[in-house]
Amino acid sequence: MSGTHDRWPEMGRALRDCAVVDGVEVRAGSRVVLRPRGGGDIFDLALAERVAIVEAIEQDLEGKLQVAVTLEDDPGRELGDAHVLGHRFFFGLDEVEPLAGPPEPVQKRRRILVAGIGNVFLGDDGFGVAVAQALVREEQPEGVDVVDFGIRGMDLAYALKDYEAVVFVDAAPRGETPGTVSVIEPDLDDDVVVSPDAHGMSPVHVLGLARSLGPVPGRILVVACEPERIVTGEDDDELVGELSAPVRAAVGRACDLVGELVGELVAPTQTNGKAVS
Repeated sequence: MSGTHDRWPEMGRALRDCAVVDGVEVRAGSRVVLRPRGGGDIFDLALAERVAIVEAIEQDLEGKLQVAVTLEDDPGRELGDAHVLGHRFFFGLDEVEPLAGPPEPVQKRRRILVAGIGNVFLGDDGFGVAVAQALVREEQPEGVDVVDFGIRGMDLAYALKDYEAVVFVDAAPRGETPGTVSVIEPDLDDDVVVSPDAHGMSPVHVLGLARSLGPVPGRILVVACEPERIVTGEDDDELVGELSAPVRAAVGRACDLVGELVGELVAPTQTNGKAVS
């Protein structure tokens, strides 16, 4: 079986719309029977002859196609779509047999992701996490997900393919008064080079990584707060597990601003850059 159990090898994969197996077109939503090659591991025995749903067709750095699948009878199938270990598996094209019948309807992409990012042990870098934690306690419009990603850059990069728009919330030094909250609509340079760092959490880094893996949201916004104190955690820097006073005071304003942006994206209407002192 070429089923990959850890997530690091997924970094080099690019998504494909479909593949042909035994003369049958297979795409996201197709039902297949798993027939792993002999000589594999214990997962081969457990998954052989099981019926699965194709989640994606992916191509690795060597140009080889594989299908990412979740088991049809897995009650946690949605966890596989979110790339949770033990619910999502990879097989070669010669290890699946297409089943007759139309593919399952592909779930429509959720509309908006609000992603809080940052490291809570590095002073004001934890601003995005604080905002996300505050927002998850509030009711959100249908189709809007608020997630505290912390420093999980790889998880965030993979999540972006499921959304039409994303609002990052992050601390970003821009030369403003500490605690100033701004809205940025970044451009991702086509020539940006992204290193394989699962914890690289700047929006540009995450977007570059996400673009190498598949589609990215059509609308990208960043709610950024000017930090007063950023701790690097290197050398003799002391870890600081709390926000500075001006940044802590900005959390509520940022929540309100995110709410405005989400409302405009749901509408949708034109969004103009703004800064809130």
